[in-house]
Amino acid sequence: MPLFFIRLVLIIEKINTVIGRLAMYLIFALAGVLLYSVIAKAFFRPALWTQEMAQFTMVGYFVLGGAYSLILGANVRMDLLYGRWSVKTQALVDCVTVFCMIFFLVIVLWGGIESTIYAFEFGERSRTVWRPYMAPIKIVICFGVFLMILQSIAFLIRDIATLRGVKI
Repeated sequence: MPLFFIRLVLIIEKINTVIGRLAMYLIFALAGVLLYSVIAKAFFRPALWTQEMAQFTMVGYFVLGGAYSLILGANVRMDLLYGRWSVKTQALVDCVTVFCMIFFLVIVLWGGIESTIYAFEFGERSRTVWRPYMAPIKIVICFGVFLMILQSIAFLIRDIATLRGVKI
């Protein structure tokens, strides 16, 4: 396996690990927003922005942590037969199925980029009372999907290396 591919896999996984670990802290931001919402409803005037801000924070948490959860193996896998196979058979099957995942993520990214461009061109805003601009959250979604595509490519390279008898 060429050294370039080994380094590429390690760099992609390092970037996704750092971003995923940073994204984990968004759960505290989400808790803060929800806590403020409860306090504001109980003692003050209800804030108009808290529900949507909580949704945006959760989207960031979910999407930016997606590639890191793939690294950790926290994704759902149908393990009816997979666990019984040899490591090379698992790698072979993963080489085939990762293309389905990459295809799906590329379609999602394509739609996300088009939607983000639309949001910038027309100044798209949410239809709620708060009316925040939608472009920032769409950028976060596109970035998170891009990280998952990179991680899928890293998995493909790792599986090819496994088939060739090289451990990355």
